[in-house]
Amino acid sequence: MNNEIDPEVPMVDMNNSLTEEERLQFEQQLREKNAELSLYSGADPLTRARLELDIAEILIWLDRKEEAWVIARRAFDAALKKESWQDAVEACNVLYQTGQPQSIPALGMGVWLAVTFPVAPQLTYAMLDHVVEETPDHADGAALAAITARYVIDLRASDEEHGDWSLLANDLIARVAARHSKVADQESLNAWMDKLGLRKPEVFLPRLSQVVNAIVGDAWWFDRDSLRSKLPD
Repeated sequence: MNNEIDPEVPMVDMNNSLTEEERLQFEQQLREKNAELSLYSGADPLTRARLELDIAEILIWLDRKEEAWVIARRAFDAALKKESWQDAVEACNVLYQTGQPQSIPALGMGVWLAVTFPVAPQLTYAMLDHVVEETPDHADGAALAAITARYVIDLRASDEEHGDWSLLANDLIARVAARHSKVADQESLNAWMDKLGLRKPEVFLPRLSQVVNAIVGDAWWFDRDSLRSKLPD
């Protein structure tokens, strides 16, 4: 899949240009979170992991991304061990934003977890949106990510959430179609979706899995077959 994301080249370009006042505020938040973390030395691992993710996000804003990676990676391990899939995906989201050499594989693993397990549709959408942003315009990977975002929203969003989130997903699909094939109207969109097999989950989900495999490569931090055995009935 040479037209998908290059797993060896993180493409994250976060603009963390802070004012001096904002930097001081983040540094104060960091001190407070570290002090809070010190009180939880023997606490439940998930409580610590969630605090560590807060700390890692602050460190990203402070452009201390290598430190953020180490902390978020530890939080990921704790979440995975506790089978807290939501927290594990949150950790992958933070790891992606650190822009480190393994950030793109972390994104791929987060997408796999978010689609496989009943993770909140909003977070799943965010992870798939990252894939769209990182995928070249001509590659099919963005289309597969966008349609999967809509599929997950239809499956998991509450009645109250579904309207707004389905509109976001539809807009994402339309934007991907425009950049992929210059699609500009509903008739062309329908034809484009049919051509790429975007109406059938049994077609687009296995293809997305191939994209994720290409993103992660040999860098998997967990055994997927073992985790599939933990899927709820």
